[in-house]
Amino acid sequence: MKGIVLAGGAGSRLYPITRVYSKQLTLIYDKPLIYYPLSILMLGGIKDVLIISNKETIPHYKQLFEDGAFLGMNIEYAIQDAPNGIAESFILGENFIGNDGVTLVLGDNIFYGYLDFFYSALKNSVGATIFGYQVNDPQRYGIVEFNKEGNAISIEEKPIKPKSNFAVPGLYVYDNSVIDISKNLKPSARGELEITDVNKEYLKMGKLRVEKIGRGVAWLDTGTPEALLQASNFFGVIEERQGLKVACIEEIAYKMGFISTEKFNELLNSLPNCAYKDYLVRILSEDF
Repeated sequence: MKGIVLAGGAGSRLYPITRVYSKQLTLIYDKPLIYYPLSILMLGGIKDVLIISNKETIPHYKQLFEDGAFLGMNIEYAIQDAPNGIAESFILGENFIGNDGVTLVLGDNIFYGYLDFFYSALKNSVGATIFGYQVNDPQRYGIVEFNKEGNAISIEEKPIKPKSNFAVPGLYVYDNSVIDISKNLKPSARGELEITDVNKEYLKMGKLRVEKIGRGVAWLDTGTPEALLQASNFFGVIEERQGLKVACIEEIAYKMGFISTEKFNELLNSLPNCAYKDYLVRILSEDF
């Protein structure tokens, strides 16, 4: 299974900061926003990741992650010249994906809590798995309609009259067919290759699974200044209360076995003296 983080988009709702850099580089409490979606892929055991963004921002991501070797990963990069739609990710990433399945996570989506719904989806090697998350404002999202048996029967983007309260968050698991499906899409009225159209195609083929995300999981979409502030406060409270960091990619790489204790030590020695390093040193010392 390969992974893609789509970290592009105009970020117009966060202007003027997005005039300088991508919104995925803004801070969520004590780390860049992109750490959070990347950590989801890592927790799923995915080591091969493609980061897609615009040409101005890719150098910043390369500075952050290089080739991923320090995390025991393979991280590659691709440029999306314009925000042409989420589904373009699979066309840009065709060579990277190869013959594998692929998980796509949007760079401004954060998931926190029990991720069993995601781990289960990764075991499904045929078709597509997307997720349904109950929201109060379904008019803002792609919405899934279910029949009495609980099976998905339609998906509608930003409906005026929603047929359910289950929104589709920015985390998708597909088999290799997604490449050809995306190539055959026609741009929508807004000129984009829509991920909803990809999901509709899988639904038409009878190969779409929609897993409902239950209580106890937070899904945060950080597209506005208010949402960024809420997310920072949320994770600040959790980290201060527990003394444990969320989306600490170095800790995840070590705990998931991506890197050895020796490599983790080398990583620690490369970091400047700071609270972040102190935390990682503590994590290592607790294992001995």
